Amino acid sequence: TADLVWVGSGMSDKDYEGKEVRGKFVLATGYGGAVHRKAVLQYGAKAVVCYLDDDRAKEYPDMLQYTGMWPRTEELDRVTFGFNLTNRQGTKLKNLLLAGKKVVLRGWVKGTGLEPYFMDVVVAHIRGGDRAAEELVFSAHLDHPKESANDNASGSGAILDIARSLKELIDSGRLPKPRRSFRFIWIPEWNGTMAYIDDHPEFKGPDLGGTWLANINLDMVGEHLELLHSKLLITRTPNSVPSCINDVVENMAEMVDNMDIRTPRGSLSAMNYRVTPYSGGSDHMMFIERKIPGMMFSHTDYTHHTSEDTPDKVDPVELERSEMIAASALWYLANLESTQSALLFGLVSANAARRLGVSAANFSELVRTQKTTAQVAGAMLKRRYEEERKAVSSIQNFVVGGKWGIDWNDHPLKAQYDAIRKRFGGEMAAQSDKRVPQRLTRGPLDFGLPVSKLDSIRASWYSSKEFSLDGDARFELVNLIDGVNTVSDITVALSAEFQPVDVKTVARYIEDLANVGVVKWK
Repeated sequence: TADLVWVGSGMSDKDYEGKEVRGKFVLATGYGGAVHRKAVLQYGAKAVVCYLDDDRAKEYPDMLQYTGMWPRTEELDRVTFGFNLTNRQGTKLKNLLLAGKKVVLRGWVKGTGLEPYFMDVVVAHIRGGDRAAEELVFSAHLDHPKESANDNASGSGAILDIARSLKELIDSGRLPKPRRSFRFIWIPEWNGTMAYIDDHPEFKGPDLGGTWLANINLDMVGEHLELLHSKLLITRTPNSVPSCINDVVENMAEMVDNMDIRTPRGSLSAMNYRVTPYSGGSDHMMFIERKIPGMMFSHTDYTHHTSEDTPDKVDPVELERSEMIAASALWYLANLESTQSALLFGLVSANAARRLGVSAANFSELVRTQKTTAQVAGAMLKRRYEEERKAVSSIQNFVVGGKWGIDWNDHPLKAQYDAIRKRFGGEMAAQSDKRVPQRLTRGPLDFGLPVSKLDSIRASWYSSKEFSLDGDARFELVNLIDGVNTVSDITVALSAEFQPVDVKTVARYIEDLANVGVVKWK
């Protein structure tokens, strides 16, 4: 039982200036874990009470969001607890405090607390024939605080239905036994996937000598498009893991869009989807980091991580569309014959040419607007050309009849690259930083690194305008640390994929990763 103090967002030191919060509850609108770290761990508050105060909360004032503490090891002994309220409840308490009223709260929490615990990882297999050791993996995270209809009962239900459908079709003889195997895994998101990787050394893609050839991760795939004004987002692999799976999935999405799927009790919505550049936020990141080409199917909607994520927002039609695209894409790659591979070679080559042309136009504009030099643009173009070559070559990982060679000197993509390169002077940018970093960990880095391990002066750079790398760029930067790429190589690759970045920015970030012990210099 304690007094309540209003601290605004509660996530910065400025929010606590002139306020005594020690031994009290704080009321805030910031993210619960960040507020707890400031209010409880730094300023000695008893606990936190948070509520949503954004536009969607004002439109849905009784919506409750979930947040997490996410304590670090050194914080465990000092972590207390907190509550989330709705906008209506939080606003009422704030108005009482702003009116000068004394507000006393009693909070009672009963539960396991911060104790070691376990969650089972459920795995199902459909064993392949002559290439059974090679696997294609469907994944979905089987965990979430309530409510969790679309996030992620939808993805978990979708891969269960794919597994059941394929097994039934194979057992009945309507489909042949696949040449390669399918694995279906239901995992606790992120940390559970990392635990699964630790227990399964075979969890790696062809570039690391593994036989896990591709992954489709289904996370929020059943949104009712008419109720939620949403769309299906099909997220490509990042440029660090080029793969023909992007072209196969996009082709299958076009097929499903033309099928006019309808399901009893489903909506009458028209299919609405986008194929988007890489973005993170789910378990495909763990596959990608192990060089397994991983794509994600998802949706955006206002109910995400709130009490509004209920079964009435799930549409059987959208679920079936998502399942059809995912199942048909991986079935195709599990059984890719040489005749089909020739057709796929043509498709990926044509798409690679289109993508390279778009990149060249974008790089030309960067040079025209003086956001980069012609030399750097030439280096970026070369990087994109090499990535598209790898995407075409990746078809060989899926051909069941064996690998075949590609004469790149006779490939149209080479002629296109040579012609475009002259625009940028033909000379590549010189290596300004030839140091080569190496990873000392595996898996995506904690979002707080390296900042959480740096002193305040060194850490302040990350909140300044000088630091321009967002979360997706930082994830990709770490993927590019392979013991071969130099700092300059990584800078060029990031600039080609996202936006121009200075080599000094990349160098400083990697130096800080080395300072906190997650990379070393080769």
